[in-house]
Amino acid sequence: SLLTVLILTLLVLLTVATFLWNLLVLATILRVKAFHRVPHNLVASTAVSDVLVAALVMPLSLVKELSAGRRWRLGRELCLVWVCFDVLCCTASIWNVTAIALDRYWSITRQLQYTLLARRRISNVMIALTWLLSAAISLAPLLGWGETYSPEQERCQVSQDPSYTIVSTGGAFYLPLCVVLFVYWKIYKASKFHMGGRRRNAVVPLPEAAQVKEASQEPQMVFTARRAAITFQTDGETWREQKEKKAALMVGILIGVFVLCWIPFFITELISPLCSCNIPPVWKSIFLWLGYSNSFFNPLIYTAFNKNYNNAFKNLFAKQR
Repeated sequence: SLLTVLILTLLVLLTVATFLWNLLVLATILRVKAFHRVPHNLVASTAVSDVLVAALVMPLSLVKELSAGRRWRLGRELCLVWVCFDVLCCTASIWNVTAIALDRYWSITRQLQYTLLARRRISNVMIALTWLLSAAISLAPLLGWGETYSPEQERCQVSQDPSYTIVSTGGAFYLPLCVVLFVYWKIYKASKFHMGGRRRNAVVPLPEAAQVKEASQEPQMVFTARRAAITFQTDGETWREQKEKKAALMVGILIGVFVLCWIPFFITELISPLCSCNIPPVWKSIFLWLGYSNSFFNPLIYTAFNKNYNNAFKNLFAKQR
């Protein structure tokens, strides 16, 4: 039908756009020396996971969608590879988003302790833990924890073993979800606290606070003030407040899109094996591809809030021309 053709065209465009956009971010980070530092290594790790989602996971998912009855006809070995990379890359993408949110939180609330050296070390540790945890969750079915392939039904899916479902969904989504929601709440509180403190400490100009007198006999200037201490306050928001507000907005949008994209899939993924519910395959596909779309939105969000990326993109295309 025409609707089916339009949906498949949209999925193909989503796959290609996700791959190219994340590849552009990676190429920019590699070519621009100013990006060879934190937090751009976290952005690069996120782009790597999202590129792998678009290159290794989404095409095979599209092949599955094209088959009659959404059956898997590519064999057991390719099924295991697809499921393994699906869980690995999607889990890594989710935890990389969590790492970016944590980095923004610490850079706002712990500016003195969170130095450049400490930030580099912590970001490298977070990247290593992200990929190790993702690999552990994805490789568990290959070691015998549940079955992913059914030759009789030609079915290829993530292991439906109840214990694995609880551990995998908890480690891949619900735990990072709790972390990012807590982080955003703390960033919001910190931003509100600093804004409130600026309003309480605002200085009202006193036109009569300072007087200048000129002596009649000697050419000298006398300056008197009513208060011993004077606090100078610039008009508008300070640079730190603008940075905090921008970081809070970026993290809020990043978390909001992340939750909207993945929560339908992981709710059904958790409920379906535990209650033996038969969810229609079409809804499973919708929720799965909605989760995949998060890999497309990630680079759009964190580059939209950084003007350096826009300038780097322009320079990259100018050099190519």
